[in-house]
Amino acid sequence: MATSLQIKPETLFDLMKQHFETQEGKQLCNKVNLVFQLNLAPKKIGVDEISYIIDFKNRNVFKDVVRTTLGPRGMDKLIHDDKGSVTISNDGATIMKLLDIVHPAAKILVDIAKSQDSEVGDGTTTVVLLAGEFLKEAKPFIEDGVHPQLLIRSYRAASTLAIERVKELATSIEGKSLEEKKGLLAKCAATTLSSKLIGGEKEFFASMVVDSVIAIGSEDRLNMIGIKKVPGGNMRDSFLVNGVAFKKTFSYAGFEQQPKKFLNPKLLLLNIELELKSEKENAEIRLTDPSQYQSIVDAEWNIIYDKLDKCVQSGAKVVLSRLAIGDLATQYFADRDIFCAGRVTEEDLNRVAAATGGTVQTSVNNVIDEVLGTCELFEERQVGNERFNIFSGCPSGRTATIVLRGGADQFIEEAERSLHDAIMIVRRALKNSTVVAGGGAIDMEISRYLRQHARTIAGKSQLFINSYAKALEVIPRQLCDNAGFDATDVLNKLRQKHALPSGEGAPYGVDINTGGITDSFANFVWEPAVVKINAINAATEAACLVLSVDETVKNPKSESAQGEAAASAMGRGRGGAAFRGGRGRGMRRR
Repeated sequence: MATSLQIKPETLFDLMKQHFETQEGKQLCNKVNLVFQLNLAPKKIGVDEISYIIDFKNRNVFKDVVRTTLGPRGMDKLIHDDKGSVTISNDGATIMKLLDIVHPAAKILVDIAKSQDSEVGDGTTTVVLLAGEFLKEAKPFIEDGVHPQLLIRSYRAASTLAIERVKELATSIEGKSLEEKKGLLAKCAATTLSSKLIGGEKEFFASMVVDSVIAIGSEDRLNMIGIKKVPGGNMRDSFLVNGVAFKKTFSYAGFEQQPKKFLNPKLLLLNIELELKSEKENAEIRLTDPSQYQSIVDAEWNIIYDKLDKCVQSGAKVVLSRLAIGDLATQYFADRDIFCAGRVTEEDLNRVAAATGGTVQTSVNNVIDEVLGTCELFEERQVGNERFNIFSGCPSGRTATIVLRGGADQFIEEAERSLHDAIMIVRRALKNSTVVAGGGAIDMEISRYLRQHARTIAGKSQLFINSYAKALEVIPRQLCDNAGFDATDVLNKLRQKHALPSGEGAPYGVDINTGGITDSFANFVWEPAVVKINAINAATEAACLVLSVDETVKNPKSESAQGEAAASAMGRGRGGAAFRGGRGRGMRRR
């Protein structure tokens, strides 16, 4: 009986690449001399459609996934996995993490996207594009027999020159007043958000991001900015709390009788249970007098009442605990006009402590005023279908909460990722305080500078640095392609402008709205210099790492060991005993 052979698209195209390198494959390519594009939807990858380019001219097969996500007109990717979860994103790091990357060299691109995301928060698509373009430009030289170490040396020299040029062109925002600095930081945040799903409301969210970053001050912990998601409403219903906000926790009977609003309350933060608990271990108590039984029962109640009395005597009007607050305690606090909430997450409790100046207690004995927190206003507010506990006007600040609204869960998830990128960018701009022109302007200027420098170099290095400079033009070219403009025409205009001897063309980049060129710096298309420096550095290192590998070796023993392990795992499944010579389920005794 004929069996159907299923091959993954990646495997199929890897085999095709290998065939291209054979003598027969080269002859076929010379005959065909065409470029084909196949659109497939491989389930393993999880993207609805991927374009595989079969290039018979250059004997290559490749695919682009994140390339079309670059810039304000970048497209989004819908990614679904085997578990049925769906993610809509145009964030390079998110897409690279969710794809099932198998090729060892491609995994390096995933790693640099992750490092760019963790280091500066944005520029993940840029760093992947640059690394891929550096390798693409290096390929003809390798095929012509150039030693990879010569390329690596030239690429690293070009990277150093490029980074120095970025630092020269960077403009500092130090010495400005707080209001001026907030305006400049909002421009950086708006540039980042313009390429995201929430780009239509970038000014609204940019000011929110700047306020939240300034609220935490020099605090390095990013978790001091909380982002809470509430489905429903529209983006404009999102709001910023200069303090802490979290969803109402599970509550017992008596909760509705508690006050829901306080002015200047004291807060008691606990990490203990306030409820009657049954004995976890079997306990045996021998009594000589039946009347003693009641005293043992009363002792347990006295312990919990003693804890509650001490909470009330502390003067706190709001009691929060990381552990449960039972029905007895809830009713007890309600009778005394005290608000309580149990099972508060550790992250939210720590943020409340940082904002209000309180200290989390593991005991209610000797609670003094110094360990109590305070805020100007505590209230419980309805947000969509959720109720939120909100602490505002906190004395020490150092924390903020953004409550996100939106129509669909996937939209809110992507909005959260977009705000995370913007928050990271503003934090970096605040710390490094230098910005450069965006919109491909800085890339074109570095490219011009490297081409000019290459003319002063004798030997092969001139060609290699020129190829590095050409690779940098992929950013403005892709911005044009994604916006539907003629990239060749726009790049020619940019080269002409940047070649002006006066240097006035340095800040000119792609105008996404008209399809021409514009002064990006004057139009407030800014990005922190550290983003571009980190992207160039990481992309160059990744390209050099791939170039330095001259052979890929697979260990056949490890593959056979994996196969044996899979077979033994199958044998341990239901009915596997039948294949091991034993008796399976329902087998007759011999």
